[in-house]
Amino acid sequence: MNQRNCLSGIVLLATAAMCGAAEPAFFAMDTGTRDATHQTAEAQVALVKELGFDGIGPCYTKPDALREMLAASDLQHAKMFALYLRLDLDAAEPVSPAIRDSLEQLRGRNSILWFFVTTKAHKPSDPAGDVRAVPVMRELAALAQQSGLRVALYPHTGCWVERVEDAARLARQVDRKNFGVTFNLCHWLKVDGKDLDASLKDALPHLMVVTINGADADGKDWGKLIQPLDSGTYDTGNMLDKLKALDWNGPVGLQHFGIKGDARANLQRSMNGWRRMQGVAMMPAGKAFEAWEPATGWQEVGNVKTDPQNPKLSLRRRRGACGVHDPAEVQFRHLFLRQPRGADL
Repeated sequence: MNQRNCLSGIVLLATAAMCGAAEPAFFAMDTGTRDATHQTAEAQVALVKELGFDGIGPCYTKPDALREMLAASDLQHAKMFALYLRLDLDAAEPVSPAIRDSLEQLRGRNSILWFFVTTKAHKPSDPAGDVRAVPVMRELAALAQQSGLRVALYPHTGCWVERVEDAARLARQVDRKNFGVTFNLCHWLKVDGKDLDASLKDALPHLMVVTINGADADGKDWGKLIQPLDSGTYDTGNMLDKLKALDWNGPVGLQHFGIKGDARANLQRSMNGWRRMQGVAMMPAGKAFEAWEPATGWQEVGNVKTDPQNPKLSLRRRRGACGVHDPAEVQFRHLFLRQPRGADL
């Protein structure tokens, strides 16, 4: 083997190592999967699977609807990552029939019971409600453990658990391994939106799932705060970078609440945005290798060089991909993807 071939082998091995761990699982919440042509559970799950999502996260409505969604998910080999439910702390029996049905139907699936928490006895974020909430939440954690499930609080604007800091405060008190929190980008922007690093740091020890979407950084209403991932002025990719830097690699849900129009088109836009954020280059079908998108947002990896006869060439990386960069060119000469994406490649 000559020197150049040997070096090429080293570069390929280095590339595989530097591209890092697999990208997080990406699922679609059912807030964006239903339209006039996708009414049934089977149609919605088939749609998200076709577009490349790893699964779905529906809202609980009734036992039969959950049963149908689970059957559709099994048929499509799609995971039900989370099930959205209400936890009413004012109820005589907070562990409602809906919760007990969910515990039974989801048994053994390692899904997350996703609770938005309500009470009329306390204002949003009031810690005085912890006395009532913590024992109930410990009971939920125990029941979920028996069913092979996890519990994550879902901070929601206007609810008692409104901020991610509220959820983290409660998770620390509940102190169960299968009990954690959700970081919801749109709700964080709505009620806070100031210090992302501090919010993520507070949530991190208990962070089970994150929800994202496109948004405007200065948005006030939901139309501005919830958009497809390829739109909006807020840098959602930067938030994902911060999570990666914190070594968090849990599932990420796509929020499309209130986005009007065709579900397929909207979801495809967000999938394209997700792939770009993960560093998966997109090029039109049938085009030559030179048709890769311009290389922006890449960083050089140390002093690794790819060709001793051309010291200007360097190995650079971006989320999910590595490439050979020549400063005299706009595109990368070679691109090594962590996870191939079928027709997009």
